[in-house]
Amino acid sequence: MEKGKNFVLGIFEDEDVLVHGVEQIRTEGVKIQEVFTPFPVHGLDAALGYKPSNLPIAAFLFGMTGTCLGLTMMIAMMGYDWPMNIGGKPYVPLPDFIPITFETTVLLASLGMVGTFMAICGLGPWNNKPFMFDPRSTDDKFVMVIDLAKNKLNNQQIEMILKNHGAQEVNFKSLN
Repeated sequence: MEKGKNFVLGIFEDEDVLVHGVEQIRTEGVKIQEVFTPFPVHGLDAALGYKPSNLPIAAFLFGMTGTCLGLTMMIAMMGYDWPMNIGGKPYVPLPDFIPITFETTVLLASLGMVGTFMAICGLGPWNNKPFMFDPRSTDDKFVMVIDLAKNKLNNQQIEMILKNHGAQEVNFKSLN
């Protein structure tokens, strides 16, 4: 967060009121910076106008990498590096490779998704702790953050809009 910015915080107590309020507030032309919730709220992403995530594409690509890596590893080890004749079976019995291939697919897909998610969201030890607008957003309140610099309306107009659409409390926060 940049220093010297001013924010209006709308505190909501119910997630249904929050989602409906987000939709109505956006139709009135107010640009919402972010909404902080203590748990995931169904429909909030669509109400905020967020596009669907590209994480499934990353999962597919990492999974395909795991499949190729698993098959290549098994074929190289069992077919070329150390071929063994076990009960007259072929050196490269593909049906026998299915469990290992499945496991490498799942392993690389899951590790790749975690890494991609952390990189996209800016999580990890290399980033600073994010600024918490209201500590109650981790307990039982829903906090809507509106950046005053990105809106044409003033404090009082935004405060009235928030209260009209279900905000129980409206606070002003300044980063110094």
